[in-house]
Amino acid sequence: MRIILVTGLGGAGRTTVAAATALAEARAGRRVLLVSEEADPLGGPLPDPPRTGSGSLRVMRPDPAADFRREFLALQARSGAALDLLGAAPFEDAELTELPGSRQFALLRALRDAAHGAHDLAVVDLPPLPEALALLALPEQLRRYLRRLLPAERQAARALRPMLAQLAGVPMPAQWLYETTARWEAELAAAQAVADAPATRVRLVLEPGPAAVRALRTARLGLALQGLALDAVVANRLLPADSEDPWLAGLTAQQHRHLGELRTAAGIVHELPHLGRDLRGVEDLALLAPVPHTAPLAPVPGREVEDRREEDGVLVWHIALPGAVKEELALVRRGDELLLTVGPFRRHLPLPSVLRRCTVTGAGLVEGDLRVRFTPDPGLWPRTP
Repeated sequence: MRIILVTGLGGAGRTTVAAATALAEARAGRRVLLVSEEADPLGGPLPDPPRTGSGSLRVMRPDPAADFRREFLALQARSGAALDLLGAAPFEDAELTELPGSRQFALLRALRDAAHGAHDLAVVDLPPLPEALALLALPEQLRRYLRRLLPAERQAARALRPMLAQLAGVPMPAQWLYETTARWEAELAAAQAVADAPATRVRLVLEPGPAAVRALRTARLGLALQGLALDAVVANRLLPADSEDPWLAGLTAQQHRHLGELRTAAGIVHELPHLGRDLRGVEDLALLAPVPHTAPLAPVPGREVEDRREEDGVLVWHIALPGAVKEELALVRRGDELLLTVGPFRRHLPLPSVLRRCTVTGAGLVEGDLRVRFTPDPGLWPRTP
């Protein structure tokens, strides 16, 4: 099953493009799920049965408030014994209001659920670009924190908790904490697996303007750092080029100049016209099908280790970072991880097993390909075939 994640600059028409994509795929005979936070992403009721094949379109709307209440009440029920011991009064459903961060977790759960439905394609309407990049990085970041705070070896020793508590003289984490951690780990891993799946792609929506090329570079770099592929770039709300009105012709010329910059930077750009009005329902959406069904999938940014023992006795790790600038790069080796900072983005990359007995000796950037050089520690060479 394919998953298309739609994001872009705020106000560029992300929801419109996501809805138009879902409608076009359904009318082509596919079973489609549209995930959107908007109350009415299609601008009207669900359309009639698609024109061809056995396609269908269903809309899922994440509900952060309900999701937060459900999770909080479940956590409260699991820790009921501890709350009773402390004399704490439990919360009731009606008095709970969502906290900051609830929206992101609701979206991650919706993304996880979308990957397991009875449909051929899920189109997910993500928040604006900066928030979307942070959202897609969140599962891996939280899983790393959980592993550091409650490592697997500690969880394996929980049967010895009473004895360890007596020997150490300090209370040990309760069973419910381990169980909650395991459940969170499973949920985060499921969301991360959806984002990392080979058939998951990101579609970027931009309105040609001064910030468009900069947003494209940011998107490419942030997505490549997460190992995600940019499926397509959509230039939305293009003004007509044949207007005789001098004021509108000036705006059009400026917009098309920025469109040319986008084409140079992105290669293929899928163009959508400005309808000259607000959307009036699914028939207007049908005019905005952004990407042909036959468009090939973009390759996922790769990471591979090159053995250069015969040349100079080093290993080179290639990391695709399109749009990266050498001055923005910083590398730090921390145990079995490489902390990579590129401009505003940071990620802890687990080192392949062959590099864990190596020392970082340098890094270079060639046409968006970061090459990190490692010198093997004594004893690693020669390797057994």
